[in-house]
Amino acid sequence: RWFKNTLYVAAGSCILGTFLTILTAYTMSRFTFRARKPLMKATMVLGMFPSFMGMTAVYLLMTQFGLINRLTGLILIYAAGAPMGYLTQKGFFDTIPKAIDEAAKIDGATNMQVFLKINLPLSRPIIVYTALTSFTWPWSDFILPKLLLKEKNLYTVAVGLMSLDETEFARFAAGSVFIAVPIVLLYFCLVKDMV
Repeated sequence: RWFKNTLYVAAGSCILGTFLTILTAYTMSRFTFRARKPLMKATMVLGMFPSFMGMTAVYLLMTQFGLINRLTGLILIYAAGAPMGYLTQKGFFDTIPKAIDEAAKIDGATNMQVFLKINLPLSRPIIVYTALTSFTWPWSDFILPKLLLKEKNLYTVAVGLMSLDETEFARFAAGSVFIAVPIVLLYFCLVKDMV
């Protein structure tokens, strides 16, 4: 049950977080607007603070929205925090020449078509990297699930393993080894797309 919960949270966070991060990075890389520089500076400053500093605020917000003891609440928190680390992806989009975009626009392509048909296929390595990191963080996180999940049947693997008695060391060791298997399999499946 714990592995199923963890897989649900990690997969949901991976899909939603990757989508939001790629959109944020592409917007910051390709478009110029008045608040662009202040937003970039603000995200860099906020990124300097450790994420656990906001745990009290996160807990209060999740209580207000009724998302304590809900796996979807965890997915929303992980996905909402993912775009804060968009700078690596923005750097990748900056390396794709803007002349390609301009040529497509001369041919009549809209901004959405340029993004979907030109830049997205060219940015496959960074999408794979983003998806991999968006999956591994929720998969191995302990602090946030421990804070928000109170019922034992909703625990993720990390919280569940830490709740085992000291006498169940063999089960703890087996679970610790098994928790690495999906990450290794995911890496081997996606390594051909990594640059």
